Amino acid sequence: MHVSFTFKNLDPSQSLKSYAQEKLDRFDRLLDNPAEASVVFTVEKFRHLAEVNITGDRLSINGKEETGDMYSAIDMVLDKLEKQIKKSKDKSRKRRISGKSRDRQRQEEASVTLGASDDADESKVIVQTIEYKPMDVDEALLQLDLVDDAFMVFTNARTGRINVLYRRSDGNIGLIEPST
Repeated sequence: MHVSFTFKNLDPSQSLKSYAQEKLDRFDRLLDNPAEASVVFTVEKFRHLAEVNITGDRLSINGKEETGDMYSAIDMVLDKLEKQIKKSKDKSRKRRISGKSRDRQRQEEASVTLGASDDADESKVIVQTIEYKPMDVDEALLQLDLVDDAFMVFTNARTGRINVLYRRSDGNIGLIEPST
């Protein structure tokens, strides 16, 4: 991680730089991509301020802490930043997971690609819920004639089993009955 240090009302100290650098290096394991950090140390009378801005890895995180000791201010601000980074990572992980499950759910409800030919023509099957009611084969045949659907799913009132009436390519009607 590339770190730049700024000292305000304080003499530049190599020990503060190395301490902060060492603490910031642990954030490299939390971040996927390289990041840059800007650290500002400020002393105002008895107040010691440490301000850290981390940019990179599609996030920008800022933290500021004020204590009576500069080392404790560094520790406290870096603890705050670590919580922010973990929270941001969890949020993005949840978005990715929920996005994947939404896509999967849409795929199941809408259409499923069976395969693609060389011309990138894709055959699709529409998945939908069909409500069927008990009726005789004759009544189902009348229902099929009333609608322009290619098939009619119904429960055979005599046998209590699910049957399918369908229009054949030669214009005749076919019946699918499960065997006993």
